[in-house]
Amino acid sequence: MKNALLHVIVNAVALLVVSVLFDSIQVDGFTGALFAALILSILNAIIRPILVVLTLPITVLSLGVFLFVINAITLMLTDALLGGLFEIGSFGVAILAAVLISIVNLVLNKLIQDL
Repeated sequence: MKNALLHVIVNAVALLVVSVLFDSIQVDGFTGALFAALILSILNAIIRPILVVLTLPITVLSLGVFLFVINAITLMLTDALLGGLFEIGSFGVAILAAVLISIVNLVLNKLIQDL
C-alpha cells in the first residue's frame, strides 16, 4: 500500500512538472494532480495491459516506441474522466507529455530508491 501511494505521489509530481513545461496541459493545483495521478494509475493497471496486448504487433514493429502512444491514450482518457481538474490540449501534446512523464518518473523513482 505504501509503495502504491508513493507511486501516485511521484506521478502527481511528474504531471505538475509536465504542466509547467507545456501551456496546453492544465492541472488544477496539487490536488488536481493527485486526482489525475490516481485515475492514471487505475487506468494503467486496468486498461493499459489490454491495449498493450491488442497492439503487440505494432509495438514489436516499432521496437516499443508505440508504448508512448498507449501512454498518451491513457492520459487522454484521464483528461476525459477528470474534466476541469486535468486538461490536455491535443493528442500530439499527450504523446510528448507521455515521454516526459516517463523520464520524470524514472528520475524520481531512482532518487527515491537511492534514499
